[in-house]
Amino acid sequence: MATTIAIANQKGGVGKTTTAYNLAAAFAANGKRVLLVDCDPQGNCSEYAGFREEDAAGMGTLELRIQEVIQNVPTASLDVGHCAAISVDFIPATLELATTELSMQHALSRETLLRRVLEPFQTSYDILILDCLPSLGVLLLNALTAADLLLIPVQVQKFAVSGLTALLDVVRQVRATVNLDLSVAGILPTMVNHTLVSRNNLQTLYDRYGNLVLNTQIHHGVMAARSVEEQVAIPATCKLGEEYRQLAEELQKWGV
Repeated sequence: MATTIAIANQKGGVGKTTTAYNLAAAFAANGKRVLLVDCDPQGNCSEYAGFREEDAAGMGTLELRIQEVIQNVPTASLDVGHCAAISVDFIPATLELATTELSMQHALSRETLLRRVLEPFQTSYDILILDCLPSLGVLLLNALTAADLLLIPVQVQKFAVSGLTALLDVVRQVRATVNLDLSVAGILPTMVNHTLVSRNNLQTLYDRYGNLVLNTQIHHGVMAARSVEEQVAIPATCKLGEEYRQLAEELQKWGV
């Protein structure tokens, strides 16, 4: 059975998509079969993986798969995308996922829709990575219900650090009701730099959350922007690429 990792934070701009893509690349480089799932209507992860909206007709987008689960229609014939740049398969999303999220609110057992979408992939892959939208809505609830592990990227600046409380409250509620097996794999400091502000906020993270904060830190660097622009993984030979490799290794303690 695959291990499902949700990458989430209700604050935008903290490096979720960059982390999802490059962590997937690091796992694939280690021989893992990885499925990257874009759970954000903005579709940034899909674009990162090389998806174009004109490809949607021949590929099962996430919104289409969720709608077919709601309507109890089989989805086995739908194709997944393949990102040759990092040897990872992916399920894309488009802006239509925002409309689908509205219909999900009225569906029976709405919090399990994504889990049901992903069930057919559990034996075909080693790792499923869910790139979540910056929200605490029904799509995030679905991702947390489907996940085994939650990875929380946090930019080391004041408002990103202080906003963690609400997300962790949702995690506690999900654990208590619909997913008893959900574990927080850790808080991942991102966009770390050598300024006093960054160091102080990093220390605040450690003071508040202790062992939940991962040893791996993702530093601010131009290679992240270049990776997105060129739709390729951050090279393992540079500092950022090495940090994502270290992140993949650190997550191995969870059996990934």
